[in-house]
Parts: sequence; C-alpha cells; structure tokens
Amino acid sequence: MRYCIICMREKRIFNRISEKEKRQKLRLDAPLAERTLWRYLSRRQLLDCKFRRQVSVGRYVVDFYCYDLQLAIEVDGDSHFTDEVKEYDSERQRYIESFGISFLRFTNDDVLNNIEGVLEKIIDYINRQRMS
Repeated sequence: MRYCIICMREKRIFNRISEKEKRQKLRLDAPLAERTLWRYLSRRQLLDCKFRRQVSVGRYVVDFYCYDLQLAIEVDGDSHFTDEVKEYDSERQRYIESFGISFLRFTNDDVLNNIEGVLEKIIDYINRQRMS
C-alpha cells in the first residue's frame, strides 16, 4: 500500500510543518556517519533511487527516506544503545512501520568503517523490492 507524499487522506503524515525546524536542525547538525552515507544516497546515485534526508513521519524524523520504496534508513550513534533509547526507538519504529514503511538500520561504526557493506545491504534490499 502506498501513501501520498504530502498526505494520507486528509491527515498529513509526511513532513508536517510543525516538524520543519526539527528537520532543518537535524540536517545542519548531522553526524559524520550520516553525512558520509548521504554522499552515496544523494542525487539518485544508488540504483537511481531518490532519497531525502530528515523526513518526518508524524512526529518522528527518519534519517533517510525513499518514497518510491517506502524505505527508511537510520544511522544509530552510541546514544541509541541505552535501554531507554532502545525502547523509544522500538516504539518509534512500530509507529512508522504502521504506514507500510520498512526500515534498514546501521550503526555509525558500520557506516564509517564498512561503507561498502552498508551500501551492499541497501542495494540488496532495493533489488529484492524491485523483483517482487
């Protein structure tokens, strides 16, 4: 099931105006791992897929999102490994997945030390989606 980029019926879920400042701040303050991955995802460089940075879904913001594939990619730093944040991330992911959005998660370490492996996993996912 696909949802309109701007709205889901009358209720807007993507890039709400109320989340605009948060999205802009996250783009400006992006950690090195996110900036590194963005160099490969931007400008349709990866299998001609259009990814966007810091897209809000409801009140949450995902690091990268491809509307055509309904794919969110998250790059998790050290702060994501505490029990409290793990629970928050799990709740957040369930909410976002309720709209039919799939997730790929990588750690900062994955991106910074194994970018080829990260890109291979993303490419594999894209190819599987296109075959189904």
